Amino acid sequence: MKAAVARKPLIRVAVVESDPLRFVGFRALFDTEADLELVSASLADLSQLQGIDLVLLGNRGGKNLYDIMASMKAIRPDLRIIVTGSGMDEESILKAIAAGAKGYVDEAASAAEFIQALRIVHQGSVWAPRRVLSTFIERVSASPGRIFPAGRITFTDREKEVLEMLVAGRSNKEIGSALGIEERTVKAHVAKLMRKVGVQNRIALSVHAITHSLVTAK
Repeated sequence: MKAAVARKPLIRVAVVESDPLRFVGFRALFDTEADLELVSASLADLSQLQGIDLVLLGNRGGKNLYDIMASMKAIRPDLRIIVTGSGMDEESILKAIAAGAKGYVDEAASAAEFIQALRIVHQGSVWAPRRVLSTFIERVSASPGRIFPAGRITFTDREKEVLEMLVAGRSNKEIGSALGIEERTVKAHVAKLMRKVGVQNRIALSVHAITHSLVTAK
């Protein structure tokens, strides 16, 4: 089994924390994982560090999380950021993801959950607590609405249908089945919607749709 783990692609993780003991804790947490390599970094270090795949960003110390993320993105637009912290509510997590984070992991999470989050985000997906995803479903279910173009952004009728179902928490497979189209076609529609709106993942697209009245309650 160890040989199999060793063959996994190396994931280099920069830990940006105001408390140096947190880095020690993370390193101990991931010490048994041969494919995870951690380095401690400051915001200024990020422009110099090469080969960093992910950033674990601690949400503490009173600094504005969203300003820090914006600074990181300005330095390295390609960075995949996972926010860690304690007790962030659903709205704050959604706002962080809408601002460009690829996920949130509570600092009380198990080692297995942290490791899974790192690998999922490294693969290009988004990691969010189930309660956050449930917030979308509950909100949309309680206030069913229709998709309307806002500002200069215009959508085709099919894009409106896809976005409406995506905000309701449907998977690509479920959307494709409901609309009678292939899953790869759904993926193409979602990718085009993200480009039009200017976001980088499905959750941010849903957040944007709700907060910019692309979904309006009846």
